[in-house]
This record gives sequence, C-alpha cells and structure tokens, in this order.
Amino acid sequence: MSTKFRDIPKVPELRRRLLFTLGMLAVYRIGVFITVPGVNRTAMSEMLAAGDGGGLLGLLNLFTGGALELMSIFALGIMPYISSAIIFQLMTVVVPTIDRLKKEGESGRKKITQWTRYGTVVLGIIQGFGISMYLENMHASNPEMGLLLSPGWPFRLLTVLTLTAGTIFVMWLGEQITERGVGNGISLVITAAIIAHAPTAVFQTYSHFETGAMTTRAAALLLLVVVGATVFITFMETAQRRVPLQYAKRMVGRKIYGGQSHHLPLRVNMAGVIPPIFAMSILMFPSTVASYFSDHAAGQMIQQIFMPGDWRYNVFYVVAIIFFCFFYTAVQFNPMDMADNLKKANAFIPGIRPGKKTAEYIDAAMTRLTMAASIYVAAVCVMPYFLIDEFGVNFYFGGTGLLIIVVVGLDFMSQVENHLITRHYEGFGARPGATEGGGRIKGRIQGRSSEDEDDEES
Repeated sequence: MSTKFRDIPKVPELRRRLLFTLGMLAVYRIGVFITVPGVNRTAMSEMLAAGDGGGLLGLLNLFTGGALELMSIFALGIMPYISSAIIFQLMTVVVPTIDRLKKEGESGRKKITQWTRYGTVVLGIIQGFGISMYLENMHASNPEMGLLLSPGWPFRLLTVLTLTAGTIFVMWLGEQITERGVGNGISLVITAAIIAHAPTAVFQTYSHFETGAMTTRAAALLLLVVVGATVFITFMETAQRRVPLQYAKRMVGRKIYGGQSHHLPLRVNMAGVIPPIFAMSILMFPSTVASYFSDHAAGQMIQQIFMPGDWRYNVFYVVAIIFFCFFYTAVQFNPMDMADNLKKANAFIPGIRPGKKTAEYIDAAMTRLTMAASIYVAAVCVMPYFLIDEFGVNFYFGGTGLLIIVVVGLDFMSQVENHLITRHYEGFGARPGATEGGGRIKGRIQGRSSEDEDDEES
C-alpha cells in the first residue's frame, strides 16, 4: 500500500486528477461559509446547538458539513439531486419509456441525467421553501434571538433562489469530479462534508467526557464500537462469495483449449452506500412537507414521527434500507444476463445446467447475500440511536456517516489503484524512463550514423 502511495506523484494524469478533486472539494468547503442573505448565522448556530446536535437538523447538518449550522448557500447539500435520482430509478421499473432510454446506452443515459437535473431543481425549490418557512416559524416563536432580519415573501423567494442555486452548483461540482477527478464525485462530496464535521463531533464528545456528562465506561464503549464498526464494515465491504466455474474444453485446429477452473465473485453488499442515502433522502421529504403546516396537529405529528431517533423513524429507516438494498442490486445486477455471458464464454457452474437454471442459481445466491447485506447496513446505520438511547452517548459521527466514509474510502483507493494499473499497462512508451531511454537509443543511432558518414567520407 505504501508503494502505491509513493507511485501517485510519478503519474502525471493521476496527479492532475487528484489535484483537481482536492480543488473542487476546497471550493465546496469555501462555499459552506457563505451565509444565505437575511439570516443571522450566530443565532442559527445557537438554535442548532440548543438541540444538542440531534434530530433532523443535526442529521442534515452532518451531511452538509456544517452548512446548515451556518445557514450556508449549500445548506441543502446534494440531497435534492439524490432524491431526484431515486425517483427516476424507481420510474425505470414503472415507466417503459425511461426503461427503453436506459437500454439505449450513452444517449439514453444522458437524457435521463438531464431529466434528473430538472427534478433536482424542482425538489430544491420545494425543500428551499420548506426551510424558509421553518426559519420564519422559529423566528416567530423566539423573536429575541434575531434569527431573521426581515421575514416575509422577499426573504422566502431569495432563500429558495439561493438554496436551489447552491444545490445546482454542488451537483455540478460532483459531476466535474466524476468526469475529471478520481472516483464518484457525489459520494466524495458527501464524504468530504462528513469528514469536515468530524472534528466538531469529536470535540463535543470530549467535552462531554471532561464535564462528566459521559462516563469512562461510556467513552470506552464508544471507542470500542467505533473501531469495531470500522473493522466490521471493511470486512463486509470486501467480502464476496466465489461461485465455482468450469470452462468447457474446445478444439481449435489440433489444440484443445479450456478446461480450466475459475470462480465468479459475488460481492456481499453490491449496493454500497446507496441504500442508506436513498432511505434518508426519502424520509426527509415528509418532514419538509410537514414543516409547511407546523401550526397544525397533523404537521406536528408527522414531524415527530419522522424525527431521527424516534422508534417509528428507526423502523421506517430500516425498512427503507432493506428495500433499497434489494432494489439497487436488482437494477445493477441481472442474473439472466450473467448466465448468458457465461454460456457464451463456454463456462458453467458445476452441477448446474447452463441458461435458465444458472440464472436461477445466481439469483438465489444474490438474494441471500443481499439479505445479509441489508441487515448489516441497517444495523450499522441505527447504531448511533441505540447508543444514545441506551448509554447516553451523544456522538453523532457514526452509523451512516462511518459507513459512507469507509465505503467511499475503499472505492477511492480502488480508483487510484486502477489508474496506476492502467498507467503500468499503457505500453512501453508510458513506462517511467521510457522517453529518456528512447532518447538515448536515438542518440546512439544518430551518433553511429554520423560515425559511419565520417568513415564513408574519409
């Protein structure tokens, strides 16, 4: 691993991609400190701190890297884009037109991406208006804090415009990182936001320990859980089931090819971090809509039900994670296509007939793996709420955030390794020192030619 890190500066393309990724993430972090016009940043921070960092606002603040605490122009983060992507992926199964576009290749993918961007704008407007109404309600309930300078329709429209534009810009940053940087840009933006909020969470936890709010037993348990969860997540994300394969022998001319044994690797968690992100985005939507009607009993009840930490929220969260684990795996992996590809390659699973029987076998194996993965992901994501309720551990940097950091970190290292391997196998001209060596050989040939010409002249 250390050798790979040492090789990164030696590859110009990889170095440029890493610097570009860091530059885009730096731009994102700078934008976090730009406050929405008309909002008192200090009052917003005090209001969020009064809730001890928990609840829906604390969760949003975690995934925006503190942007909500500062009421930044990036307060919505990338969540509207993720929600829009969820909607269109669900519509792929329901609407035949979108399904046909998906199968058309690059042109169809670009069309769906364009529609996803339009959906991001619509959802950004809805959620931006919800936040503006929420801020006005908070200002009306506690006007001495001076949260807003001048509430009203001008403030609402300006807030909606600012937050929607901020979301579109963050979406553009993510797409640029994906295209010109390293790894999945959207995941890296979310990970950067969580990591940026990590020092604050650690400092708050240490403050609780210093003041006696957290006992030594609780602190030791917290450290053990975080380290154990990190190791467990790494193990589960790299785990795979290897289905044995056998290649049939075939004769080409007078030679016999094939007959080799191999395996088909099936990852345990093929959906990655998408299910908890999708589930969280879906569960945030009812609270956003209910904030419009916070004066009514129904709106208050919905906000209470979908408050992170509530047992009903945890139930919905676990069910949504399990659903999206199966759904996203089904979207990404088609057992019938895999069986057809194995049949074309003259490969088969020992004891299983090629074709439909192979597809059924692979589908059954993936169903069992996905069930195990969904339970593991759900358990990791609800872990912080269990610690808070049972042990009073006020530590919100865990669960979903820890899962995202570990998974995206593993994917990032895999992308770097792929770039290094690609660089190594690009050809003789791409090897380090090949240009210098070529120049020396060329010089020798030219020198030899000059000597020959001198001999011929003499």
